[in-house]
Amino acid sequence: MSHKSKGINAERELIHLFWAQGWAAVRVSGSGSMKYPSPDVIAATRLRRLAIECKATKDEHKYIPKADIEQLKTFAGIINAEPWIAIRFNALPWYFLMIEDMRATGQNMMVSVSDAQKKGLLFEELIRR
Repeated sequence: MSHKSKGINAERELIHLFWAQGWAAVRVSGSGSMKYPSPDVIAATRLRRLAIECKATKDEHKYIPKADIEQLKTFAGIINAEPWIAIRFNALPWYFLMIEDMRATGQNMMVSVSDAQKKGLLFEELIRR
């Protein structure tokens, strides 16, 4: 499976999770490949809006360019949504992190498995928040 296919499948998995819990959710086609800021997934209820950057990895750490994080924050600010990083490490559930919970490492932001487990919210915790 290509790197791109893995990412698309992970985003689709999240879409199904949100819809199963009564949220509306869409995958933003072309996110990260156009000049305008856009998240990977937008999910909402009548009371909440989430802009989500999704990552799936087999590694113990995931690095995300700071520019991608800034674009997520910009988009979320425009639509008054909560910006979240969703990450799934192989064989583990989805974890949702606030940007402040990630570590800065030069030009990137980083999250490790242990950081995600300590600071992240599971899907059920996120939607009940």
